[in-house]
Amino acid sequence: MTSNGTKIFRKWNRIIHRDFGYFFFGITVIYCISGIAINHKANWNPNYNITQKNFKVEHLLPKEYIDEAFVLGVLKTLGEEENYKKFYFPSENELRIFLKNTSSATINLDTKTGYIETLKKRPFFYEFNFLHYNPGKWWVWFSDIYAGALILIAISGLLIISQGQNSLLRRGIWFVLAGLIIPILAIFLL
Repeated sequence: MTSNGTKIFRKWNRIIHRDFGYFFFGITVIYCISGIAINHKANWNPNYNITQKNFKVEHLLPKEYIDEAFVLGVLKTLGEEENYKKFYFPSENELRIFLKNTSSATINLDTKTGYIETLKKRPFFYEFNFLHYNPGKWWVWFSDIYAGALILIAISGLLIISQGQNSLLRRGIWFVLAGLIIPILAIFLL
């Protein structure tokens, strides 16, 4: 027979586990999706969809004669004249033109070839990753509270089933130990 204190502990353990799980469900899914996206940022840009459109400049002037009027003429042939912002030369043989809508055009002055690069925010991923990077002071506080809540959810989850073959002290301990071995191995092997 269990004591009154044990019953109260089990009751509050279930309440904490259940209600914290409900409350932090949304942010857990957001952080998980963002975490997977950021883990693979070597293979893709998780924030932006980047497209490139190649072009050739037929009548390219020498660098010293390139001015805003010339740049606008090049952009007119590309249908981008209205998106012009400014230009500069990042190197001796390269002209970069900034366009509205997070786009830019780059022209190689030696080969007379160029490309327009356009960045578009990936829906959901951009916003999820923005939250994952902790954008503001109050969000840092929320993230810290969330991290503490995850610890409580994990501990209370261990103690939900207190008796029987699926309890922590019987079958559960082997899963806990197996789950701990992987990060411990990672610390020493990575």
